[in-house]
Amino acid sequence: MELDRFDYDLPAAAIAQRPARRRSDARMLVALDDEAPPRHLTVADLPAVLEPGDLLVVNESRVIPARLKLRKATGGAVELLLLEPAAGGAGCWEALVRPGRRVTPGTTLFAGGSPAAEVRGPPVGRRGGHGGHDGSQGGDGRRIVRLLDDALPESQGQLPLPPYIHEPLDDPDRYQTVFARRPGSVAAPTAGLHFDAELVGRCRARGAELATVDLAVGQDTFQPITTGRVEDHSMHTERYSVPAPTLEACDRARRVVAVGTTTVRALESAAATGELCGRTSLFIHSRFPFRVVDVLLTNFHLPRSSLLLLVDAFCGERWRTLYELALAEGYRFLSFGDAMLVGRTGQ
Repeated sequence: MELDRFDYDLPAAAIAQRPARRRSDARMLVALDDEAPPRHLTVADLPAVLEPGDLLVVNESRVIPARLKLRKATGGAVELLLLEPAAGGAGCWEALVRPGRRVTPGTTLFAGGSPAAEVRGPPVGRRGGHGGHDGSQGGDGRRIVRLLDDALPESQGQLPLPPYIHEPLDDPDRYQTVFARRPGSVAAPTAGLHFDAELVGRCRARGAELATVDLAVGQDTFQPITTGRVEDHSMHTERYSVPAPTLEACDRARRVVAVGTTTVRALESAAATGELCGRTSLFIHSRFPFRVVDVLLTNFHLPRSSLLLLVDAFCGERWRTLYELALAEGYRFLSFGDAMLVGRTGQ
């Protein structure tokens, strides 16, 4: 399958730079079946779309303050983006180091004049991402680093907003979902950003249940695919955990409504492998045999991204019509943007 099929024109003006004033104020394009025309609602209207017996499944991963601005002994600025804990002892992380070519293994980095981190070599046996940030060894600047203070991310770190967000965020909590419990992600599971406690309560009052998964959203999640053919793409891996009670709730639910593509990936990984936790490299595209999810609440995604391919696998070619409609109607795209609620093709 040629990747050009998943390209579309995304004007810069359509990329939301700030979240909606209130989380559930975000617009929601609803297309639950192939026959009925799409409806223009807001996420606050979600309880009216749900039915008793539906199950909302959310990703409870929490974004870590993973961006660290440090310095070498010479005074040169170095930025670390912590990706995930790594083998090698306490405090070891896999990280993106920029500028990578100027930071050799053995370099000590400082925060406020005190030693803060030691840079080691590139990760062994792990895919180097989408490559070429700085041309350094380690592919895209990935290194193993050892933090000399485990509290460094909380004391010195910043939330790693996506590169297409150019405005500072007044309230960092707006890049955390209300479900966030387990630190581990370097990007938010963005469909969950639309919920607040009041909306969750109204969904439950409607008769919908709530269940959780944990998938640590990695930096590669939002990267465009660079291969010409979809089948040639090497999918990144992410850590996931699906509690047994969540799968049991899915089995008895009227409909399983996944909040976000990361939730889909966790649920379908567990169903496909029988493993409730581990690392998943599941690449959902084309005619993927969905086993769990019936309805998807998701934001609008980047062209040529694996997230868009997942949406195509879920709802078919309708995605293009829905994206064209959303752009024409002024919907806001990407992480701080609006949402769409779609049913699985063939239901």
